Amino acid sequence: MKFDLHMHTRRHSHDAQSDPFDLVRAAAAAGLDGIVITEHDHMWTEPELAELRAFEPRLVILAGIEVTGRGGDVLCYGVTNPFALPRGTAWRELTREVHRQGGACVAAHPNRWNQPFEKLVREQDAELDGIEVMSNNMDDDLRRRAAELLKKYPQYAQLGNSDSHQPDTVGCCYTDFDAVIRTNADLVAAIKARKGKAMLRG
Repeated sequence: MKFDLHMHTRRHSHDAQSDPFDLVRAAAAAGLDGIVITEHDHMWTEPELAELRAFEPRLVILAGIEVTGRGGDVLCYGVTNPFALPRGTAWRELTREVHRQGGACVAAHPNRWNQPFEKLVREQDAELDGIEVMSNNMDDDLRRRAAELLKKYPQYAQLGNSDSHQPDTVGCCYTDFDAVIRTNADLVAAIKARKGKAMLRG
């Protein structure tokens, strides 16, 4: 199943331009099977998601959260209590709390903005489940470096995402999962089992 697991809307992300319904429309047009909306330090509620699911019932529509962690952003999936993941939390505490909630943690755009990714993981003793290896906001050098990280840390799942802030980038990169994903639990299991392959839309 083809999923874009990193996207923002203007409803809850100050730097996004996408109307939520335009985002969903773009995801369907891109041939995706599902999306995960990951606003900055905010998570969509189930009633909000129900609106979008009714609008486009062919898509699996889930919510995660992109937490502004200490040193860099972490995509968190399967979260049950986003209020326990405050902005500025160190990766050690952040990843452990997400795992306590039964979720999965993926580093967003590693090494972007001169982030010392490996140093952060080591010094903060981060329990990451995966890394984003390509997105609209990762240039060729960042993608190359992420691919090298996968070789060095084969335990990490690989994700391709759009990191979309406007509808025309939805699905430009995505993750093709060799798994059926309908729920947050399905998604977390697929990430932890490394069932996904990062893809660039041709």
